[in-house]
Amino acid sequence: MKHIAIIGNGIAGITAARHIRKLSDYKITVISAESKYFFSRTALMYVYMGHMKFEHTQPYENWFWEKNRIALKQGYVTKVLAQEKKLLFQDGTSLNYDDLIIASGSKPNKFGWPGQDLKGVQGLYSKQDLELLEENAPNNKLCKHAVIVGGGLIGIELAEMLLTRKIPVTFLVREHAFWGNVLPKGEADLVTGHMRKHHINVQLETELKEISANENGRVKSIITSKGEEISCDFVGLTAGVSPSVAFLKDSDIETGKGVKVNKYLETNIPNIYAIGDCAEQMEPSGLRKPIEAVWYTGRMMGEVVAQTICGNKMAYRPGIWFNSAKFLDIEYQTYGWVWAKPKAYEKQFYWEHPDGNICINIAYHKNTRAVLGINTFGIRMRHEVLNKWIHQEKEIDFVVKNLKKAHFDPEFYHTYYSDIQLHFKNQLQLA
Repeated sequence: MKHIAIIGNGIAGITAARHIRKLSDYKITVISAESKYFFSRTALMYVYMGHMKFEHTQPYENWFWEKNRIALKQGYVTKVLAQEKKLLFQDGTSLNYDDLIIASGSKPNKFGWPGQDLKGVQGLYSKQDLELLEENAPNNKLCKHAVIVGGGLIGIELAEMLLTRKIPVTFLVREHAFWGNVLPKGEADLVTGHMRKHHINVQLETELKEISANENGRVKSIITSKGEEISCDFVGLTAGVSPSVAFLKDSDIETGKGVKVNKYLETNIPNIYAIGDCAEQMEPSGLRKPIEAVWYTGRMMGEVVAQTICGNKMAYRPGIWFNSAKFLDIEYQTYGWVWAKPKAYEKQFYWEHPDGNICINIAYHKNTRAVLGINTFGIRMRHEVLNKWIHQEKEIDFVVKNLKKAHFDPEFYHTYYSDIQLHFKNQLQLA
């Protein structure tokens, strides 16, 4: 019987395992050094915040795996012997396979800052990171002040977590505003202002220069690029993530920043595939990046690779880009492409509620007026509708007029479509 080994039990690896089982009777082994059972990584913050227990983050009961004949192996893979179709583990054991799926995920970025490996300095990605956070920042008596480095989604999640324990937070952002390299100025300024309203000390255009230690080898302060020393008991390094592929260094598997794959998620070695955060697309779709550390793309890759392994060769076609997140209590959605700095062919229509915290930005082609992308803050829209409009290249005029058809906020929520349409009409008259 063919044996499928899967390195990594995140959303990509587990989706692959589940779909292979639906499609075949192959032997499946899922390998993880992080945890025995699959859990929702995006829910880790709510464990620290006290909203749920860790077992609540596990979508499947523990009996699910044996019932579905998916073997779980805990261990750290140190080497892949591709020609022998064998995995070597840190504890000296080995495992043979017929097909291998690499779904090893990401690791937090470090950029060689002095002191980056001190006690009290960490990222936030794994279950072990969550456990370490409980040690480093259990309360505001042992952790009187925290510094977070890097203006991304993980950083704002970590800030929200610490605030629930009344730990003061200073946030270093190297751009002109939070996530200023991703969001257009209006939205970036909106989020930055919202963070400050929640008493986060956001320091813009400021980078980490050095982390200083006390006599016990623990963080005591940081030095910024502006020469300021900030006392702290904890430093969160959240300047993005990168593929976790160091264990493949001496293998025959071709890597760049991640594991290089074609549109079928195949590596340069037959019967070895890579999916999820660690996969680097050699033929990325449209304007998409070669590496996308996003939950839903990992899930899609898992479904696609399962089809190929089970005899129905399928290309990975992720379609129109979308994502969602939460900035404290503001919900964010993005569809298509709304660039931080508009392209030469692009115009943007921006509306913001006078009270702040609510806005919409619609990017469109200045010649054809076809909608290219939509960002919303504080307004929930239907993915199916917006995806269709972008795919059909609907004109901005049509989209603004019909926004209500994409409405997804609960009943009795305020709606702003008439205000948005009036603002759009006035903007056209001024153009």
